[in-house]
Amino acid sequence: MNAVPDALPRTAGALRAAGYEPRPIAQEIHDNLLSALKNGEDAWPGIVGFSRTVLPQLERALLAGHDVVLLGERGQGKTRLLRTLAGLLDEWTPVIEGSELGEHPLQPITPASIRRAAELGGDLPVAWRHRSERYTEKLATPDTSVGDLIGDVDPVKVAEGRSLGDPETIHFGLVPRAHRGIVAINELPDLAERIQVALLNVMEERDIQVRGYTLRLPLDVLLVATANPEDYTNRGRIITPLKDRFGAEIRTHYPLDVESEVAVVRQEANLVAEVGEPLLEVLARFVRNLRESTVIDQRSGVSARFAVAAAETVAAAALRRSALTGEEPAVARPVDLDAVPSVLRGKIEFEPGEEGREIEHLVHLLRLAIAETARDRFAGLDLRPLADAVADGHLVSTGERVPGKDVLEALPELPVLHEVARRAGVSADEPAGRIAAAVELALESLFLSRRLAKDSDDTTTVYGR
Repeated sequence: MNAVPDALPRTAGALRAAGYEPRPIAQEIHDNLLSALKNGEDAWPGIVGFSRTVLPQLERALLAGHDVVLLGERGQGKTRLLRTLAGLLDEWTPVIEGSELGEHPLQPITPASIRRAAELGGDLPVAWRHRSERYTEKLATPDTSVGDLIGDVDPVKVAEGRSLGDPETIHFGLVPRAHRGIVAINELPDLAERIQVALLNVMEERDIQVRGYTLRLPLDVLLVATANPEDYTNRGRIITPLKDRFGAEIRTHYPLDVESEVAVVRQEANLVAEVGEPLLEVLARFVRNLRESTVIDQRSGVSARFAVAAAETVAAAALRRSALTGEEPAVARPVDLDAVPSVLRGKIEFEPGEEGREIEHLVHLLRLAIAETARDRFAGLDLRPLADAVADGHLVSTGERVPGKDVLEALPELPVLHEVARRAGVSADEPAGRIAAAVELALESLFLSRRLAKDSDDTTTVYGR
């Protein structure tokens, strides 16, 4: 966040003279989004795979000024998408200095601020709030109370001598404090029904009710939420009146193609070693195979976080191997994929009756992904010279204690190896680890197509006749 610019007005009088008129939050987002669309700017930085599906629907909803709920399974980027909404707000917005709800200096709404504005007039002090401070996020949990979201009577203020009917005895909750901002509620159906009821007035009448009396506050908030489609029905855990108050229900989805899946992993993963594009493609196809498998419980979904965690696991395996062999730089090879099934099987749920066969299913789907990636990368390339060389006695050993140069030295000089490396995006003058990663992918594809044999133990894998 940058420092507040010195040129911005510091009193209500100066603010009025500079032409800062109050603007509803929906209008502010409408204007800024429209400007970004007209200028060809990216209004959704970091959002991958939604450009032709989710984003056009969301843009229409925001231009219409609607409250929005995103429906989708876990790990589809719903929260990430909501957090980008803050980028559609003005960078700086004026508020009454010291006000509890961040009210506009020319449009106070609480009794205390109205009184101060009347007393000070044009000298009412103005502070400036950054757009990042105008986005409020709440995870719906069973212990969330009406007081947390809306507010409650503050016993301390009552003890000071104020009456219960005095509006200034209220301690405001999360929603009023987000006045002139965005409120995001994650997993909305997880709120208890009586808590959901408390949101009805906020969304429709834009006022709040606390402890039996109504405090008319013209709140200006954009309410956005996320939910699982199964729960977001009248047979689930959402009350119909609240469902009716959302202007737009938008379905999210997992990445629709391998390229988008790889882009998400590349963007989100914290890789401690180098993982090349072919291995990221393997992991992307592996996750897509999981989402299509009948042995996986698809109601719980296979999160995009699974692919991210898988890439991080492969990178960690490569870093460990680099430490054991002294090879630099640390580059992931297909042998490092073996760590994925055992480490990540707890992140997905299997259908009943598959107990004890989880690793078997994961290994099968991972091998299928390797075969699909190799077939795509090496399409039209004749790998028979490589298969013949190994079958003639040039056995190739790999494993956690085998550096890349040993893999390459086990094979004779073959023109096909240069083409294998090129198809994997590696040139001949690059480190041995990168070239070895491409050669291993070719060897694994020959094994999976039953043109080579492979013997493995806990630490070493040998490709041979």
